[in-house]
Amino acid sequence: MRVAVISDIHGNAHALDAVLADVARERPDALWCLGDLVGYGPRPNRCTSLVASHADICLAGNHDLGVLGTIDIDEFSHDAAASAHWTRDVLEPEARDFLAGLSPERVTARAGLYHASPRSPVWEYVVSAEAAEAALADTTAPVVLVGHSHIALAILQSGEAISGGLAPADTEIELGRGRWLLNPGSVGQPRDGDPRAAWLLLDFRAGRAVFRRVEYDIASTQAEIRERGLPAGLATRLTLGA
Repeated sequence: MRVAVISDIHGNAHALDAVLADVARERPDALWCLGDLVGYGPRPNRCTSLVASHADICLAGNHDLGVLGTIDIDEFSHDAAASAHWTRDVLEPEARDFLAGLSPERVTARAGLYHASPRSPVWEYVVSAEAAEAALADTTAPVVLVGHSHIALAILQSGEAISGGLAPADTEIELGRGRWLLNPGSVGQPRDGDPRAAWLLLDFRAGRAVFRRVEYDIASTQAEIRERGLPAGLATRLTLGA
């Protein structure tokens, strides 16, 4: 089974279009989304519609839940809260209904899927070896998939040893070596220094995974952010991948 894994799209339709085109060329058996379809970006309805039509599994992220009112937007940063309020106002009923039916976690026979972490599926950022070790200890899944941080990661647990870290473009790993915690990175707002849209190809049959990055029209997304009156910093950071 070959699976494309995406996460943290954040209303960036240009990035999502580019990733879905790259995914289509690989012809995987399934597509899994780890959540945060909306928030920050200017095209929440299109992104939700695309994921709804392409994903075999989709999780809810904290921004999705904030827009729905399930969690308190006041816990967000200023820019995140401003974009969540805007998204709440423009979200169409079909998109709202789709998001409302999602959970922040899902466990399959092959992997555990969490928007943030097994310990805290909505909020915890797994960005250190210590957090990854704790996350792996909270589940028996051989592969643990997380999003939320917008940072592509590959962390291996072999016996009691923890190794790995950032997973730049074209990083390839062997799944059978131990237990892995993997973050595909962000489609719509990468924060690992590479502004290209990120996704992960899991090949369970071959026992490997490859981290992918895709160029997209950043300037068009930035123009849409400004046109909608969203915080200017949300446009600026796309250029930086930070």
